[in-house]
Amino acid sequence: MTTLEDRPATDGSGAELGRARRRKEDRRLITGRTRWTDNIVLPGMLHAAFVRSPFAHARITSIDVSAARAAEGVVAVLTGQDLDDEQGSLPCAWPITPDMKSPRHPALAVDRVAFAGEAVAVVVARSAAAARDALELVDVEYEELPVVLDIEAAVQDGADLAHPDLGTNASATWVFDSAEAGTGDDVDAAIETARREGVVIERRFRQQRLVPAFMEPRSVIVDPTGEQITMWSATQVPHILRVMLALTTGTPESKLRVIAPDVGGGFGGKLQVTPEEVATLLVAKRLGKPVKYTETRTESILTAHHGRDQVQRLTLAATKDGRVTGLKVDLLADMGAYLGLVTPGVPILGAFMFNAIYKFPAYRFTCTNVFTNKAWTDAYRGAGRPEATFAIERLMDELAAELGEDPLVVRERNWIRHEEFPFTTVAGLEYDSGNYEAATARAKELFGYDELRREQAERRERRDPVQLGIGVSTFTEMCGLAPSRVLGALSYSAGGWESASIRMLPTGKVEVLTGSSAHGQGHETAWSQIVADQLGVPFEDVEVLHGDTQIAHKGMDTYGSRSLVVGGIAVVKAAEKVVQKAKVVAAHMLEADPDDLEFSGGRFSVRGTDKGTSMADVAFAVFAAHDLPDGVEPSLDSDATYDPDNFSYPHGTHLCATEVDTETGRVTIRRYVAVDDVGRVVNPLIVEGQVHGGLAQGIAQALYEEAVYDEQGTLTTATFVDYLLPGAPDLPHFTLDRTETPSTTNPLGVKGVGEAGTIASTPAVVNAVVDALRPYGVQDVEMPMTPQRVWRAVHGAGGGETSRQDEHWAQPVQSSQSVSGAQDDAHDAQGGAR
Repeated sequence: MTTLEDRPATDGSGAELGRARRRKEDRRLITGRTRWTDNIVLPGMLHAAFVRSPFAHARITSIDVSAARAAEGVVAVLTGQDLDDEQGSLPCAWPITPDMKSPRHPALAVDRVAFAGEAVAVVVARSAAAARDALELVDVEYEELPVVLDIEAAVQDGADLAHPDLGTNASATWVFDSAEAGTGDDVDAAIETARREGVVIERRFRQQRLVPAFMEPRSVIVDPTGEQITMWSATQVPHILRVMLALTTGTPESKLRVIAPDVGGGFGGKLQVTPEEVATLLVAKRLGKPVKYTETRTESILTAHHGRDQVQRLTLAATKDGRVTGLKVDLLADMGAYLGLVTPGVPILGAFMFNAIYKFPAYRFTCTNVFTNKAWTDAYRGAGRPEATFAIERLMDELAAELGEDPLVVRERNWIRHEEFPFTTVAGLEYDSGNYEAATARAKELFGYDELRREQAERRERRDPVQLGIGVSTFTEMCGLAPSRVLGALSYSAGGWESASIRMLPTGKVEVLTGSSAHGQGHETAWSQIVADQLGVPFEDVEVLHGDTQIAHKGMDTYGSRSLVVGGIAVVKAAEKVVQKAKVVAAHMLEADPDDLEFSGGRFSVRGTDKGTSMADVAFAVFAAHDLPDGVEPSLDSDATYDPDNFSYPHGTHLCATEVDTETGRVTIRRYVAVDDVGRVVNPLIVEGQVHGGLAQGIAQALYEEAVYDEQGTLTTATFVDYLLPGAPDLPHFTLDRTETPSTTNPLGVKGVGEAGTIASTPAVVNAVVDALRPYGVQDVEMPMTPQRVWRAVHGAGGGETSRQDEHWAQPVQSSQSVSGAQDDAHDAQGGAR
């Protein structure tokens, strides 16, 4: 019987790369032998709880803490006024424009609250229960202020202000124009030409607000009793957190140690410096005792940052034969009440992806970031890229509908062909590799595309109340969040490099120190596979250490699908240095010239002879140091810091078939096929797991999830009773496959995968539902596409006649030429599309 561990590499080489190994981490995780932050108990540890504002916008007129301070078990109660000289302002690392407006963001509000749930005081007690009980004894008086909730209304003249002292709700406006940048033509000219001679598609789409909903709530412990202050935190970014805590609170960085133990998911939601981390640090320092805070699930949904929340106004220009000529994007992005760590830059990441895989000659992107009295937004799985992909993939379907063509044919007419790589896009990025044709062909085959189109035609013909819809999403993404020079050009405050160290132990075992900080990605397994291949040591002999700034002292952490393509390559570079050091010693041991040595499978051999020695033998010889070459230090340990030359660009084709009951509005996903190209695969099991999780979150945005505020600014979806997360029974079976075009910008040929499923799936599902409803005159259904919204779209749009384009779509596609001919006839009959 072949176990998963025995499954060989996909290329048949027997190498570790490509081998479907079970994750090293899983044994301790699923047997409960790990330590989450909340599991940690320290001697004399105190517990914190936070008093939070029930109002979305209000002036704090008074806080009476006397009763809470007198309560049993309470050690201290501190307000924003008490900590104001120490707490500074929470950091924003991405000032996207020189004139960007940013309000002060204290950990504890001092004189005004700007969203419901904002912390105004902290209670510290001997038990968590005592701290929570004492919250009710803190008496806070508020004077309510006007609440700003709608971003379109917020930018109108005379609108109420989320922060009156700023004088505006607009934080910043960021513009990219291809004509000004020299990467393309003037988009307004392209649109005007299309209005006269071609096709113009204009749409408004809404990206609803989402909650990251990680499995483990945020938790932090601060121990100030040692020479260093140690913080354990359920964070994605221990290294960044350490730097930012030092800058924010004035604590010397050398006196701070941050540890991210096993972390139960993040999805960008733990890419943050939180008010609770800062406040817990300050309270622990003041009291001189360890302090722990763990949020409730409601606190997590209410006050941890949210994601998405955009209004997109889009104009696509094309010729009559369906070749795109211009794209204009106008965004309003909801920042919420404050600017978090990368809040302003999230929509800007999308600026480079609206053009996607298509050869637009002209492009303009304008984004205005807007303050409201809601929880602030920040990175959520994909961070700007899902929003962009949704917009362009919806537009391509709308263009196909106008032309009466199959949406895959329209895409193929406009995408970059495989022989055109490397390709510089209208947004100025250089895509290094890809094969959109291959991924799409494989997806169509697995999906049974033509058969489903025939079935769709039959069901439309008989006016079936349950209509079949077919959705397409052909996507790419920029991931890795590097190189540093590009991030600098975008005004990002940090770099995009990553660090790794390899320690060769005397017995030949290996320790890998990585600046990437895993929270479910499988770094310990994948890094072990990489090092096993690079050094020729057994997989089991590699230990991966991470998440502790005292052990892996240097790093940029984990987000943006950067771990493998940046952190993994740093590991490769460190391993190469180990081999070069060992080669000199091995040559000395073998009495040979280093240039005559070959290294393979963990063994140095003299070319043309049977003489050789193992890496383990060299490691022990270096440890003993009895006979080393002159000038060679007794160490094989090596460090590397890798800063890539380019982003990585995974891509894929996702196809979705939905059954839409027009009488009830119920949507059922009947079939879902995803063919992704993530370059060379290190571990297929990990890749498939990442894609499955991404698909679940992308489908959830399309059908289920939304953070909803009432007219007073109260979050009405602050529990999992009201915020709808899909479970396994709500999701379809996923059919996955891969094509492979290795990246040309890194030595492993790898690309990112962590966000691909989320980016591609949302438009695939929405396109499928809209496709099912086109005979009813439906052009869009706002997300999440609940049964009520779908029913209203059907019965509110009017009409039920199948249009000429629907009749055409129902036919199997034979070739681009035959489809184009039919499209021309349809266009002539319509007298031109607008």
